[in-house]
Order: sequence, then C-alpha cells, then structure tokens
Amino acid sequence: MVDSREPAVRWAAAISSTLLVNLTRPQLEELLMGYVDALLKDEPEAARQVGRSMVEHDFISSSTIEESIRFLGELTPLRPALLGALAAGYAEALRDRTLDQQEMSRQAAMLTMKRAEEVARAGEAKFRAIFRASGLAIVVSALDGHIVEFNDALLTLVDYDESDLRAMLGRELLHPDDRQSMAEIAERLMYSDSDHVRVEKRLVRSDGEIVTALLAVSLIREDDGTPAHFVTMIENMNEVRALQTQLVKQSLNDMQTGLPNRSQFLGWLEGATGTKGPETLALVQIDIDGFRVVNDAFGHEAGNRVLMSTANHLRSVFGEIGQLARIGEDEFGVLIKNPADVRSVIALVEDFTSRLEEPLWVGTSGIGVTASVGIVARQARGSDAAHVLRAADVTVGWAKRDGRAQWALYDPTRDKHDKERFTLAASIPGALEEDQFRVDYLPVYSLRDNRILAVEAKLTWDHPERGVLSSEEFLGISADTGMIVRLIHWALKRACAQAGEWFAELGESTPVLSIDLPPRVCQEPELVAEVARVLEQSGLPATLLRFELHENLPALLNDEQIDELTILAERGIQLVLDQMGGGNVGVDKLRQLPLTGVKFTGAVVHGLDDGANRVDETASVALLEWSKVLRVPRLAEDVRTATEARRLAELGVSGGQGPYFGAALTADEIHALLVGS
Repeated sequence: MVDSREPAVRWAAAISSTLLVNLTRPQLEELLMGYVDALLKDEPEAARQVGRSMVEHDFISSSTIEESIRFLGELTPLRPALLGALAAGYAEALRDRTLDQQEMSRQAAMLTMKRAEEVARAGEAKFRAIFRASGLAIVVSALDGHIVEFNDALLTLVDYDESDLRAMLGRELLHPDDRQSMAEIAERLMYSDSDHVRVEKRLVRSDGEIVTALLAVSLIREDDGTPAHFVTMIENMNEVRALQTQLVKQSLNDMQTGLPNRSQFLGWLEGATGTKGPETLALVQIDIDGFRVVNDAFGHEAGNRVLMSTANHLRSVFGEIGQLARIGEDEFGVLIKNPADVRSVIALVEDFTSRLEEPLWVGTSGIGVTASVGIVARQARGSDAAHVLRAADVTVGWAKRDGRAQWALYDPTRDKHDKERFTLAASIPGALEEDQFRVDYLPVYSLRDNRILAVEAKLTWDHPERGVLSSEEFLGISADTGMIVRLIHWALKRACAQAGEWFAELGESTPVLSIDLPPRVCQEPELVAEVARVLEQSGLPATLLRFELHENLPALLNDEQIDELTILAERGIQLVLDQMGGGNVGVDKLRQLPLTGVKFTGAVVHGLDDGANRVDETASVALLEWSKVLRVPRLAEDVRTATEARRLAELGVSGGQGPYFGAALTADEIHALLVGS
C-alpha cells in the first residue's frame, strides 16, 4: 500500500506559494493526504470529488491547479483518466461556485427590483449597481419575450448594438432549434410552484457564431403571486470547457519541454500492448548522465536548457517514427510501433547520442552531457506495459553500470540472472534472523615448515533452496544493498568469539584469525569502536586478529577512514593487502596504509606452475621480486599444486592457502587440527 504522507508533503511544497487561502502547512498536508488517498483508489468518481473539494477549500488560483496537475501527472500509479476526472470535477465546481454567485446576484436583483417598486430611487440605484457591474450576462424580459433590460456583459457575449438588442425578443438570441423548448420552460415556470430553472442552451451571436451557454432563468412575481417578468443570467460554457480542456492538456504534457508527460506515455504503452496494438514495439528510454551536476554547477536555468536541447534532438531523430515523452526529471521515452528491425532502432539511438556531443554554451562555458540508453524490442500484443517499462529501466541501469554514455539492449537472460541475485540480496536479513549463515575456516600454512600460521574466516550461507553458497556468491550484491556491513559485523563477532575460545585453551600457540574487510565496511565511521567492542567481548588479543583489505582500497578511502585503519594497526591488529593479482597498484598508494603483509592470488600464483606460459612465469617472478621492496611478509592464496608452493617458497613467500593444502574446515575440525598439532 502506498504511503500518502510523502506525496502529500511534496504536493504541499509545490502549491503552498500559490494558495489564496490561509492554511497552515500541517493543515495543508493533512488535507492533501486525504486527496492522495482518494486518488489512489483509482476511481474516476473519487478523483472528480477531489477536484470539487479543491474548489470548496478555495484552491481557485490558476497557478494552484496548474502546479497540482503537473505534480499529480508525475505521481504513479495515477492514470490519465483520473487526472481528467479531477480536472472535470474542478471545472464543475468552479461552474457551480459561479452559479451560486449568480444566485446571490439574482436574489439581490429580485430584492432590488421589489424595493425599487416600493421605495423607488434608492432601491433602483442599488439594483443598477449590481446589474451593471456583474461579470455575468443578465437580461430582464417581459412575459411575452420582449427584452426590457440587459447589462453590458450581455452586449459583449452576443455582440449586438444596444439599440438592436432592445428591438429584439429574447428567443431571437437562441438557436432556432432551442426556441421551442425554451418557450415550454418559460410556460412551466409561470404555471408551477417553481421560480427558477437552470438549463443549457445555444445562443447565436450577431456574427452567427454559436455559443453554448448555461441559463439560470428566474420568474419574478408580484406580491400577489402574479408572474411579472423573467430575469435570466447567462454563463458562456465555451469558456468553462476551454478551461477544462486546458487543464486536461496540462495534466498530460510537460510544461518545460512541451513533450507529453509520463502519464500520457503510459497510456500509449498500455494501448500498444493491448489486443489492438501493433505486432511489435521498441521502447527506448534515455537517462541524461550527470544532469544534477549541470544543475549544481550552472543553475536550474542551464539544466532547463539541457532538457530543451535533448527534447529537440529527440524530435529531430525520432519525431517521424516514434512517440516522444519526458517521463522523469532527466528521463525521456520513445515508443516505436512496428519498427523495421532492432538494428534500425540502434542506428537512431546512435544518431541521437552523437548529437549530444555538441556542447551547449552557457556564457563562456560549453556544457556537454551524455546519455545512457536502454532499448527494449519485443512482441507488442499480449505484453504487459508495466513489464516493458520495467525492462527499459533495468536496461538503462545496465548502461549506467557498464560505464554510462552508451546504449544497452534488453537481455532476458541477464535480467533473470540479476533478478536471482537481487532476490538473494533481499533475503539476507531473513537468513540472518533464521541463522542460515555460518563461519568456516581455511588454514594458512607456512611454506617452509608446514606450520599453521593463521586461519581465514570464510562466511558461508546454508541456503534452504540453493544449497551451500560461498561468500563470493553473495557478498558482492550485499554491498549494493548495504547489508554487507551487517554480514561482516556478524561474521567478525562469530569468528572472534570462536578464536577467543581457542586462545583460552591454546594460549600463545593460537594462530592468527584472518578475515576479509570489504571497502564498504572500511568506510564505516564507527569501525574502530566496533572492532574494540568485539575483541573485548571475545577475549581475543588484538595481535591475533588480521584484516585482509582489497587491493583497490587505498584509492577508495578518505583521510579520516585511513586514520581509522591506522588506529587499528597501532592497537596491534594486522592489515594485509589482499588480491594482489598483478594489477597496477602503485607503491605510493600502498604506503598510505600501515600494512603488515600482502597476499598474491590468481595469475601471479598459477604462473609458477609446471607448464605455465613463459610470459606468465616471467611476470609472476618479476612481481614477486618487486614486492620485496614493501618489506612486509608475503602470502599466497589459491595455491593448487606442489610446484606452485615450492616456487613461492623459493621466492620468499612465507605462507599459502588453497586447494593444495585442503578445503575450508568447520570450527570443530579446526579445533581438532590445532590440538593435534
């Protein structure tokens, strides 16, 4: 269920400066929450009532309704039909408000006329003031239809000269087809208890133009009840309907670029995926890269120019074959029905992105933007509009993650794989609650005498459906959701508690406990305090704890975060740079951290095996020789063969782990191994 408070707060912010009514901000937000709840019922009648209620609460400024329609047009999941119903209700309420004012004017006119008959000049002057000043057309006619009096508003409405109008009968202002029905209404008023009626009729102006009007006809009676004359107030319904049309248009179009908005685009997409839609479709979604940077650097006016320029490029490229819309703050959509083929759509996308290369000049600065583009091409009929739009969102995300400034084509296989990963990530909190995780331990052996130097804690997930998962299968995606912090804290606490028990039994012969510390966890502001708390609770000395850091970590940390790691090192905790696989990691970067070791893996280790490529072997030896300048112990992981272990030892690498030495063990198995050794 959608929470109505957040959209109500944003709606209030959008219209608060346009209101003519005195409402406090909390009162306004409370009222708008009710409106949002009503709109989310997805019922046109409820939306119509919201429009009427806005008028009843004096939301009658044109700016207020314009900003409201603009905001609600971007509020999913509202349909265009709901916005149209809201606009209709608003227009109806405005009309009724006007008619109520008409009624007040009519009563004032009746009262004034009676007083005029009773007290002559004083009452006559008052009636004349109301009569002449009214913005509504008013005509007083005799029972036989002759026009007795009228105001300037009527002259403006029908465009007759005053002398011509005085010579006419009231029915001559009506369309010929409406005269008989109006005569019947007048007769009913004279011979019934009713004194007034509202009816919609057509008027004919002097130039022949037809004007649809709402007539409020009142019968004025003498004191004895005898009919005296008719007073008719006339409202031009063409103007009211033009306002309603304008409101609907505003609800379906983006005011900034002139393109249709998201609501209208969704309507197109729903139509295209229906039974009467095209055979195939292509949906192109464009996301401007770095749009916020432009706004922050040059201001919103420059951002608006970027939007207009992008919209114009889209019109130039896709205007002849696609339906264009602005579907988000910096997002655009193109719907192409029955495209020739995918290659032709890609060609158009590349044409569009190439046009963005030309800078947009703001003063002396040439602003350049790029776009990430997602392309979805599929069968149209029988598809689901929401699924097609989701596929486009996903594909734009791929383009951004793959480096931005490029296009990506929707791939169902990749999407399925991503869904599985995201599902896995989303289920981590529940798995923690249900104790599905455990910590295994991988021994690190001395390459000289085969002693156990350390045990590396390995987080493992006993998944109820997918079986045993290694940390490599879920830690990466957990970093995207932020759950990696909770996972590592849990693993650290569990592993330190276990190592504390070993230390209590084995004392100084206890091997070092090693555990990965991902970059995201290294960026936690309370890292030092958390580690100190865990060590205190477990009883494990700081000197027996070692953190393994990713080789790219120095480039990711700020000075404060490096200081946090330095404090850990000063307290005796070892820091080892892990995953040294031959990448370009400069000595200056390594020296930013107080390292106590480095660990090599991958091609560096395997290049020392029998039968390895000569180039790979040379590179491995060169890197290991170079690493001596770091003056810290060197380790190796993923050691597979005796040859690799021997060559590593010859090159001065002190410890190794991997398949050659055995798989990870449970806590009980490690305990037995330590006691036995």
